[in-house]
Amino acid sequence: MALIMSFVSVAISILYTPFLLLILCIIFLASIGKSLGVRRLYVNILLKLFEVNLAIKYGRQHIEVAKKEARSDSSDEEEEPPVPDDKPPSAIIKENGSINGTKMTVIERQEILGPSPELNYKRSSSQERVQNGHRTDQPKGENKVDFHLSHCLDLVKAGMESIIEDQVTSVFEAEELRSWNLLTRTNRQYEFLTWRLTIIWAMGFVVRYFFLLPLRIMIFFIGVIVMVLSTWLLSMIPFDGLRGKLGRISYMTSFRILVRSISLVATFHDEEYAPKGNGFCCANHTSVIDVAILSNKTCFSLIGQRHGGFLGLLQRALARASPHIWFERSEVKDRHAVARRLKEHISVADNPPILIFPEGTCINNTSVMQFKKGSFEVGGTIYPVAIKYDPRFGEAFWNSSRYGMLHYLLNMMTSWAIVCDVWYLPAMTRHHHESAPDFANRVKAVIARRGGLVDLQWDGQLKRMKAKKEWRELQQEEISKRLKGE
Repeated sequence: MALIMSFVSVAISILYTPFLLLILCIIFLASIGKSLGVRRLYVNILLKLFEVNLAIKYGRQHIEVAKKEARSDSSDEEEEPPVPDDKPPSAIIKENGSINGTKMTVIERQEILGPSPELNYKRSSSQERVQNGHRTDQPKGENKVDFHLSHCLDLVKAGMESIIEDQVTSVFEAEELRSWNLLTRTNRQYEFLTWRLTIIWAMGFVVRYFFLLPLRIMIFFIGVIVMVLSTWLLSMIPFDGLRGKLGRISYMTSFRILVRSISLVATFHDEEYAPKGNGFCCANHTSVIDVAILSNKTCFSLIGQRHGGFLGLLQRALARASPHIWFERSEVKDRHAVARRLKEHISVADNPPILIFPEGTCINNTSVMQFKKGSFEVGGTIYPVAIKYDPRFGEAFWNSSRYGMLHYLLNMMTSWAIVCDVWYLPAMTRHHHESAPDFANRVKAVIARRGGLVDLQWDGQLKRMKAKKEWRELQQEEISKRLKGE
């Protein structure tokens, strides 16, 4: 025991100075918004090491073999051909219908069971048959036709598709990877299939938990301290203009340091469309770190419910130096109060743009769900932003019903890295005769198309509640029309 303790003390004395210098270098570069490219090099090495060599040769192949052996023991079903070692990753990705190792949808469907039947049924082939009619003696000008059993086949098909693959509940679970990335939480526990996999996984575990995790925790706490102290000092400045300018610097510097604690590698596209004036920056929502990622380039005014605990500490710190909109729990339900606060904010030209996530909940970055219309009723310019994470290096999705904030942060800090692409899109404004829901859907469609996400009509609050009664009644009414031949 004494020998072990002496070895640990010697190792700490040797590594202490380089470790401290590394942290100081990271903090300094983050504060000025620069990077040496070390994180991108690290991600490229991971990609070549785990995706090309280890994950395919020792990971995917042995996983496939283990699955086949399990199937052969339980049934006589035909086995799938093995994955050749020399096959490039692009070929495997193409064959499995996946992008960046992410499992795609099983079924290509025409949505006819959404929350708005009057829109969905327009694409229904059976409905077209009803409209065209099957009777030659049908009086001209009448819409009513005889009912045929085939008229409901598309409904039966849609129901079976929903049973096989539910579009709604699947977006509230982490993406399933086709190729294992040596993180046990992103797929089934494959680390003990073979001794080679066990050794590789153990080496990665040591790197992530005994080197990366302590480094990231220190950077994270330094970022929090910088945010709290800098905003506290700025709150003492009596001049609003100076406090606002310094507050923007403090805001961006703090978030740049914080994202270093998860080894973020973000690629920003089309920065000429980045928000430059007052208005709303609208983005799809995957995680609380969406705010930190977008705040690397732009200072925003944040909007949300007032929290206690750690999040409340950050909210109070940010509110000292820059204008943010925090609501009490009772105020959030008052739409008029929220709209009034938003209008007051955008009426001041010097205020930063408001960052909003209209989905209202975190989605697993495969889809975009219904946008709430509230922010689109206020007016002002909308700056759409699409965020797409690469799940091969770490899962950014926060399943708040399963993990608390601290557990989620631990998962993030013990991942290999967080890699994402951010696309700024041209500013959009509401047309003169366009309703707020239509404008919200138009913005949502643009974000979904640019980010390569599935555009869903469903409300993200289905994560916590049952389908609305009105939706069920609309479907029942539409089905009754078919039965009557209308």
